[in-house]
Amino acid sequence: MKNNEQHGKFTRPGEVRLVRTLPGPIERVWQYLTDPEKRARWFAGGLLEQQPGGRAEFAMRQANLAPDETPPDKYKHMHHSGVTIKGRVLRCEPPHLLVFTFGGDDSEVTFELKTQGDQVLLVLTHLAQGEDVPDLGNFATGWHTHLALLVAELEGSPRPPFWALHAKLLADYSKLGPFST
Repeated sequence: MKNNEQHGKFTRPGEVRLVRTLPGPIERVWQYLTDPEKRARWFAGGLLEQQPGGRAEFAMRQANLAPDETPPDKYKHMHHSGVTIKGRVLRCEPPHLLVFTFGGDDSEVTFELKTQGDQVLLVLTHLAQGEDVPDLGNFATGWHTHLALLVAELEGSPRPPFWALHAKLLADYSKLGPFST
């Protein structure tokens, strides 16, 4: 599926959008966004209350995703001991739309799902405001890397090496900016 490796597009100041085509059905993809055990296979486990105002807690531990890899020094804390990023659900319309804050009100993430035959179009939009805007390149890199794991998980194909892909994408996205408002 050719769009699955495309870089995210910076569609307006503070916003990156990534588009992927996934094997369906849409209900299966929805489960990988909302079920903590399935989400932990490609991104982060943790609570996600599927209602507006619901809590979201993303327990990220990259060692679970890449146990045999050595992370860059900057990310060792996320790899070994992990971090929990809190947010709250803004909108939840199963199985088509999930919107939540990510680490505070300055970052908002939207997942849109649309059936296309036996496939599902996933559009992820991360809107960063205020102090989060300079981190937009890091957010784009992270989402791109994690979505590559999601694609592999849903296709049943081998996972890409997490940290090698992350390093390559970080270099790519640093050239794609701008990230300021």
